[in-house]
Amino acid sequence: MNIQQFSKIAQLSDDLKALLTKAPSVALATRIEELEDLACGGKDNSFWTVSYKLPDGRVIDEVEVVKVKNGISANYIDPYMRRRDPDCMLIADENATDKTRFKDRYHTPFTELRKETLQWLSETDLAIFAFEMGQKGLGGDALAICPANAGFFALGLGLLQGIVDVENLGRAFKPTTIIYVAPPFRHTHFEGKQIVVHNRCEAHEIFSYNLYPGPSAKKGVYGALIELGEQSKSGWVTAHCSAVEVITPYDNMVGFMHEGASGGGKSEMLQQPHREPDGRLLMGHNLVTKDNRYLEIPRTCELHPVCDDMGLCHPDLQDGNGKLSLVDAENAWFVRVDHIRKYGTDPELEQLTLDPSHPQLFLNIDAVAGSTALIWDHIEDEPGQPCPNPRVVIPRDMVPNATQGKTVIDIRSFGVRTPPCTAEEPTYGILGLLHILPPALAWLWRMVAPRGYANPSIVDKAGMSSEGVGSYWPFSTGKRVAQANLLLRQFQEAPRTRYVLTPNQHVGAWKTGFMPQWLVRDYLARRGHARFRPDQITPSRCSLLGYSLQNMRIEGTTIPQWFLQVDKQPEVGVAAYEEGARILTEFFHQQLNKYLEPGLDETGRKIIDCCLSGGTVEDYKTFMPEADL
Repeated sequence: MNIQQFSKIAQLSDDLKALLTKAPSVALATRIEELEDLACGGKDNSFWTVSYKLPDGRVIDEVEVVKVKNGISANYIDPYMRRRDPDCMLIADENATDKTRFKDRYHTPFTELRKETLQWLSETDLAIFAFEMGQKGLGGDALAICPANAGFFALGLGLLQGIVDVENLGRAFKPTTIIYVAPPFRHTHFEGKQIVVHNRCEAHEIFSYNLYPGPSAKKGVYGALIELGEQSKSGWVTAHCSAVEVITPYDNMVGFMHEGASGGGKSEMLQQPHREPDGRLLMGHNLVTKDNRYLEIPRTCELHPVCDDMGLCHPDLQDGNGKLSLVDAENAWFVRVDHIRKYGTDPELEQLTLDPSHPQLFLNIDAVAGSTALIWDHIEDEPGQPCPNPRVVIPRDMVPNATQGKTVIDIRSFGVRTPPCTAEEPTYGILGLLHILPPALAWLWRMVAPRGYANPSIVDKAGMSSEGVGSYWPFSTGKRVAQANLLLRQFQEAPRTRYVLTPNQHVGAWKTGFMPQWLVRDYLARRGHARFRPDQITPSRCSLLGYSLQNMRIEGTTIPQWFLQVDKQPEVGVAAYEEGARILTEFFHQQLNKYLEPGLDETGRKIIDCCLSGGTVEDYKTFMPEADL
């Protein structure tokens, strides 16, 4: 189908029709294979450099792309482009928002730059394709417009969101979201920064002025979905989460949903625990005593992945059974593999990427044309410094045992990247292996959403910072309080879903990686729920941590109490724990004050006031009663 036929079938604005008519060439992809052919600049190429000539005569090389045996491998020449910049979003329109507006940062309306961008695209060879946002078309129609020489970016977006064959759609195609990709403007207008501008007019326009998929192909579309839910009469949330159906060795099934800021363990929740060469699980390495603690579990639970980053919680999916239901909002998964540093670390994921049924897209992986891209071979940001954010885009239909359709959530966990905490260097790394949270306290954790320690996914700032509102606030274009209210209502309408908190990286003085959440997942799945008798739990010394377990036994092995209650670790002690609690409490107070604005739900206001006044765990239980299981 040519562009003239497409313009007749699709309901496009006059601006868009003019752009597509003027462009020197337009490749309209209706299958993912067509984008694979463009990824290296053409079907017959094995190597391609994505370059742009600027008005001052400079030629900027952005990305080196090679065709490998298992797909396409793309590497950004500028190390800054290998991770998402959390300050990349700007709002161009006058609709309600708490985010920075384009005109406030650059002291000029976006109108002129929009015109320049469309003009540049009209003079450029283009690759375009149509897609539906979210599963079941719940997010509406969308259109992507990319420079043809950046085919790898179009491939990544196409893998993540899917492609619609407009000619055979069987209905009118009316894009309500449009992504425009214009990489040279990063240099001509934004001093090299990753800027993404949202213009919420008749269609939600996303102007991506960079070629890293994170801010636009993923989080840009995510922002459009969040806005759609915020503006909907029914009001709904696209959660920043992974979800998995866990089948125990006794054939019980438990639905887990795991939320957290970037790097908080969402992708890892879909993975089996990493084992030592002898099959044991390394629970942790003590940074003070240098001791290792191991655990032996002959058989872990079977995993049926649901989603790895975005869970669509649309009202049409809810059964009224007192538990939350969701579906995957994406068509592929943007998997970070920084933890895989040698062969054999994660055999399932390695096999999935080494011999895929159809090509995958690798980012920040050191590979040459004709080779096999290896997910443990990370490109270096500088000599001896591996890139902390190597990625692979894995189509959902390639993931073994992936669950189709919606999933009911029994247990909703929140992951936090925690630093080591010792008596000599107290930090907020005071979380035990598992904490049980009342719903009101679980809601507060999602309002604050600590970005946490040593975040590998983004260009981060020093110190503790927040991602806010469900950890998806960085991608939201609207109002903070509106999202807080939607999330609170979601909690209130799911009284039979239980809430837990798990750390990763460290538990006090112990370096653990993601082992805590893997062990907690198997432990809770074997129990069948996260409801405990009063004698099995105790209020945590820091009330923000809800309840701590008095004891835990996994497959006959008792977990030491100091893994559950960090103040009992001799390398930490009560004084260092109390200092960590102070740091965490101050941070919560600082972040929660942002929500005390007109429009906040009255129950939400009372929960925040409870925190600011030093409320106990028992106080939090009064705001949202939990239904019996």
